[in-house]
Amino acid sequence: MNGMNLKLACALLATGTLLASCTTINPYTGQQQTSRAVKYGAISSVVCGLVGAIENGQHARNAAAGCGAIGAGVGAYMDVQEAELRQELQGTGVQVQRNGDRLDLIMPGNITFNTNEYSLRPQFQPVLDSVATVLYKYKDTRLQVFGHTDSTGSADYNYNLSNRRATSVANYLASQGVDQNRMISQGMGPDQPIASNDNESGRAQNRRVELQIVAAPQ
Repeated sequence: MNGMNLKLACALLATGTLLASCTTINPYTGQQQTSRAVKYGAISSVVCGLVGAIENGQHARNAAAGCGAIGAGVGAYMDVQEAELRQELQGTGVQVQRNGDRLDLIMPGNITFNTNEYSLRPQFQPVLDSVATVLYKYKDTRLQVFGHTDSTGSADYNYNLSNRRATSVANYLASQGVDQNRMISQGMGPDQPIASNDNESGRAQNRRVELQIVAAPQ
């Protein structure tokens, strides 16, 4: 058996063993099934193994470097990232929402900033440290940071404040090692409320920063 065939055989054997040993019980059907993360991760090992078997030298190393979200599948790649973020952010007040292959982190204004300020509260910085730790690991994603306000006050003031708050979050993540080129930040002012601005409870929900995490275009 030549070198390429040997590597291919090993990759296929490892995949079969992994799929066979990493199954869960579907709570609705009672049948065994392989988790998506394991399934796509196993497929990724075959794809990346083939790259190493067929190619040689620097070209192979460059190709293998692209086997993150591509090899694992975007859904599985985001699954694992979501699980880590939920674990890190449990009990912090930051919400983690999944929208298809996009992750949204919703950071309420009352825990991120003091009233009418755009400097991060010192108590919130350790939370962003945890976010940055996860984002640094998953480099095949792009980040959009949006600042939002309620409808009180002038439009110009709200747009300016929301933009500065979004920039503060993005700059802090960058200071913790997240590549600035992966991020864009923008202030939305009061244009995208998630609750009514007619009462204080709703206005408090609208004052927020959202971090949207999406897979990088391939």
